[in-house]
Amino acid sequence: MRLRVVTVIVKVSLRSSPPAPWLKDHPGRGMTTRYWDRCKASCAWPGKAALTQGLVQTCDQNVNPLDDGRATTSGCEPGGGAFMCSNQSPWAESEDLAYGWAAVNIAGSNEGHWCCACSELTFTSGPVNGKTMIVQATNTGGDLGNNHFNIAMPGGGVGMFNACTTQYGAPPHGWGQQYGGISSRTECEGFPEALKDGCYWRFDWFVGADNPDVSFKQVACPAAITAKSKTVET
Repeated sequence: MRLRVVTVIVKVSLRSSPPAPWLKDHPGRGMTTRYWDRCKASCAWPGKAALTQGLVQTCDQNVNPLDDGRATTSGCEPGGGAFMCSNQSPWAESEDLAYGWAAVNIAGSNEGHWCCACSELTFTSGPVNGKTMIVQATNTGGDLGNNHFNIAMPGGGVGMFNACTTQYGAPPHGWGQQYGGISSRTECEGFPEALKDGCYWRFDWFVGADNPDVSFKQVACPAAITAKSKTVET
């Protein structure tokens, strides 16, 4: 009996799979921290994500919006002139809902997916347990863990970088501790006027919470947020 040999050619794609998108239907679990460094946001640089509208608004040293195609170097670099705008501070929409911005790192994803997207955070620990905050991802960070939301709030600590001293004459390590920032509401009274409300928010609506855990899911960005950031994800 004659045997017929069949040669099978298998084509193997060497392309990596695209990063997993944010969880839209099933919430993930994550952690939060806080910061306020005044640097130009990572998502303000061109080419970071597909956007329907603009890039994250930046401001000059005098807090005037920059119309520069987002080309100005970050204020956290020597000679840089682009800073986070003061109106990108958190605020309370109601007793149980707040809006704001955050530096983000999502497991299995990248800036192309999370830049300028919004996430609904439901706090699951601490004095804000049960409250909800919607944040737009405008930044990232090399020191962030997985599923990590570093919420931007005046007086939250400069962390790795500091443009607060350049822009506002803050102490060398920013206001309060380098990581964690100030520790009392009364310290907000010494802040520039444009930052006071966002600083008070931390001790009023946020009840001085210290890095509460969250569940999260991606949601459409509220118009009230994008009106300030000037950017909308596709």
